[in-house]
Formats: sequence, structure tokens, C-alpha cells
Amino acid sequence: MKITKILVALSFLFGVSTANAGELTVTGSMEATYHSEDDTTTGNPLGVDRELKFSGSTELDNGMTVTVMQDTTDSLGYGDSKITFGNVMGYGIDVYVGADGSPVDAIDDVTPTAYEEANGSGSGTYTNVDIGGLAGEMGIGFKFSLPIVGAVDYKYIPKVDGSENADNANSSDTSASVGSGQSVSVKTNLADIPVLGSYLDGATLTMGYEEDEVSTIAATEDAVDGTIALNYSTGNFAFGVQRKASSKGETTANGNEIFYKDLVIGISYAVNDNLSISYNTYESEKHDFSAVDKVQKSSAINVGYTIGGMTIGFQEAKTDNDAYVDNQSDDTRTLGVSVSF
Repeated sequence: MKITKILVALSFLFGVSTANAGELTVTGSMEATYHSEDDTTTGNPLGVDRELKFSGSTELDNGMTVTVMQDTTDSLGYGDSKITFGNVMGYGIDVYVGADGSPVDAIDDVTPTAYEEANGSGSGTYTNVDIGGLAGEMGIGFKFSLPIVGAVDYKYIPKVDGSENADNANSSDTSASVGSGQSVSVKTNLADIPVLGSYLDGATLTMGYEEDEVSTIAATEDAVDGTIALNYSTGNFAFGVQRKASSKGETTANGNEIFYKDLVIGISYAVNDNLSISYNTYESEKHDFSAVDKVQKSSAINVGYTIGGMTIGFQEAKTDNDAYVDNQSDDTRTLGVSVSF
């Protein structure tokens, strides 16, 4: 069945013919931050991050397009890569192969913010909480649009073993104990809904589902992520609320399954074309059948100022019950300057 899925996907590419000359571009960004913490020793507060991406594109004689992407790690080693065949068979379908994120990872938090997510600058301990665990896995995917439904992105991973194989190679028994995975997202412009759409202009509904066979052992459970988000914008205001649920699965038979239920809220205001402010919250409830359930909550005020390709951002964040421990806090203050090219 898995082989059939792959063969069906690749069959879309049979119409490929000769290609015209393409082009290669290099883009990237660098950010410098000053990050301090109120509840622990800060040490040296300065940090930097850099991203570099190579992209190429060409057009085939039959109307299809081909784009390739290769990014780098912070140490400028090879990172993720992806090749995409666009407008396959003239039906507006994109078929891609690679390891550049996952549909659900791309919508982990889509609520509006002026700078970072409420937990995006290090406030709180949210290890293994974020949805989209299939990001970085090698798979094959499809992107297309449907009337009313909107933009659909689906990705299938034959083996969730973390390997990014070179051509003419496979991962063999890199991790024989795991199975396959799949991820799908749907983004709907509610204004496109017949009759009701005229009352929903500015509203967007985003949904996602991901499944990861973390163990092939009998009597274990797959890891499952699900999310739904509603965003609305009018004038200079934007508001968003998102629900997320994440079950981490079981790697031992009849083991203890841990899952999380999260609520994300963001409201932003664009003061002018350059300056924006936002208030963001992230509440995460941990369910562990071997312990008492705990709730961790982060709230943050964000300010963002953009000048051409440079963005100056500031976040003041506060977390209660850090790492799901009662009365443990993790408050942070971050100033960042990023430049894109």
C-alpha cells in the first residue's frame, strides 16, 4: 500500500519534457539578540542566529515548473532540501519531495504577533509540546487548491527515522522500530463560503492533522497532533485564537501516554506601516496518567519595528508554572535585531 502511494504520486511526473534555462538565487537572514532572565542566571545575554537558502527554478516546455531549495544549518552545513514540480499535468497541483518542514509544523502557531510567539523567545519550558514533529523528515507531498475549501498541503513519510538520504540510497535499518507518518493542513478563506462569505470577510480558518507511527511494537499508540485556528483582521487590528492537541504516543506496549491541550491567543495592532504591537498568550495543559495534571501559561507583550529589510523586535514575557511545576516562574526580556537579504 505504501509503495502504491509513492508510485501514484510519481506517475504525475511522466509529462516532464525539456527544460528552459533557469536561475539561482541566494537569500538569508541574520539576527542578533539580547536575552535576559529574571529567575535564573543570565550569563552572557548576547546571541546570534543565521539562515542561508539557495533556490533555483526553471520552466519545462509542457508548462510545468521545477524549483529546488537547499538551506544550511547554523554551522553552514547542509540542512533541509526540497524539489517541487509545479502545475503538474496542467492541473495546478504541486508535487514535492524533500525534508523541508511539514504541513502541520508550518501552522504550529498562526495567531498574530508583532515579534515572537508568547513562548517564542525562551520564556517557559515547552519541550515536546509543539505540534509538527514530522518536520525535517524525508517525504513526498502535494499542494493544491479546492473551491471553497481553500489551500491543501499533504505530506507522506514512508519511514519516520530522521534520515535524509542522498540520491540512490535508502535508510536501511536506521531505526527499524518506527513506521510511517503523514501530515495535512487546510487553510480556508471564510469569505469564499457561499452566502455566508459576505459576513466573514477578513476571517481565515486553518486546520491541521498529523500522525506519526513512533513504534511498530504491538499494543503501542501512534503520536497524533491536531489543531484548528481562527484568525480575523479588520483595519489595523488582527485577532487569532488557536486550539492544539498533541498525543506523544507510546514506544512500549501498554505504556503511559502523555498528551497536551494548548490554547493560543494573539491580538495585534499596526500603529503605522512600520510599527506594530501585540499581546500574546500560550496556555498548555499537560495530561500524564501517572501524575497530577499541570497547566503552564506564558503571556507576552511584543513590539516590532521594520525598516526596509531590518526588523527590531522586543518581547517582555512571563511564565507561570514553568515546566508544569507549581509556582515556578520563568520571566524573560528579549531585544532582537534581524536583517534579511
